[in-house]
Amino acid sequence: MASNNLIIAILAIVVTLSLQGDSNNVVEAQLTTNFYSTSCPNLLSTVRSTLKSAVDSQPRTGASILRLFFHDCFVNGCDGSILLDDTSSFTGEQNANPNRNSARGFNVIDNIKTAVEAACPGVVSCADILAIAARDSVVLLGGPNWNVKVGRRDARTASQAAANNNIPAPTSSLSQLISSFSAVGLSARDMVALSGAHTIGQSRCTNFRTRVYNETNINAAFATLRQRSCPRAAGSGDGNLAPLDVNSANSFDNSYFKNLVAQRGLLHSDQELFNGGSTDSIVTGYSNNPSSFNSDFTAAMIKMGDISPLTGSSGEIRKVCGRTN
Repeated sequence: MASNNLIIAILAIVVTLSLQGDSNNVVEAQLTTNFYSTSCPNLLSTVRSTLKSAVDSQPRTGASILRLFFHDCFVNGCDGSILLDDTSSFTGEQNANPNRNSARGFNVIDNIKTAVEAACPGVVSCADILAIAARDSVVLLGGPNWNVKVGRRDARTASQAAANNNIPAPTSSLSQLISSFSAVGLSARDMVALSGAHTIGQSRCTNFRTRVYNETNINAAFATLRQRSCPRAAGSGDGNLAPLDVNSANSFDNSYFKNLVAQRGLLHSDQELFNGGSTDSIVTGYSNNPSSFNSDFTAAMIKMGDISPLTGSSGEIRKVCGRTN
């Protein structure tokens, strides 16, 4: 009898371990595309319609929302922590170096949350709203579609230190980029594909000044063009904007990679992807094959969305995205 009990106990352990796998697999099992199918059946259309109004009014909003999702997921997982506002007693991530004076779109997420709360009070997390809105931003600007896995809950905390340390800087080298993405379970190919998000949006002069004045792996005419709106002197025109994709800043396509091949990457970290290193062939492939880029981008977005979300009874469902309940 004792031996039978021992065998049963061992089998139970084996089954448990096989179901668990690594922590990412557990997360993937908990996030599903139909998590809100009965509790908030009109969620997707509510998010899309509210976001569309914002993107139609200002196309740059789409890039801003997509960037918020990246910056959220890279700091302790996709948990909506970037949405928490600073208070007198709480320091969040919005004023970390990668976000200060550049992270935007919070009001759009707030407007979507208000609309979702009206339809389904207390059901949908801000973390999930951001994930869905990131996908919709890509679609509304002409990019690929994919099914977003949901079921995340919202963090009650945030980490400015982690935001400063974990989010890749525009001055990053290729090895630093690969390392930063690897730290959250993303491959070099994922990194290049996700960098293709720079086919939309704008960047501030302070982020590309050194590149357009000092670097040599840059198309001369392109450097001259960007210098016109970005004075050499630090502190002068720091906030002046330039499109990350000189060809089609409001269209999600593969021209970002064509720019890199032509040495017209705006940021140092952009051009690092095509500068005689290990990712050159990936960039060339994406520049020649937009469907390959779209396929890899959507797969990488799904993979990034699986980074350490809070599920089950962890965290909370915030009533307002900018503060905890």
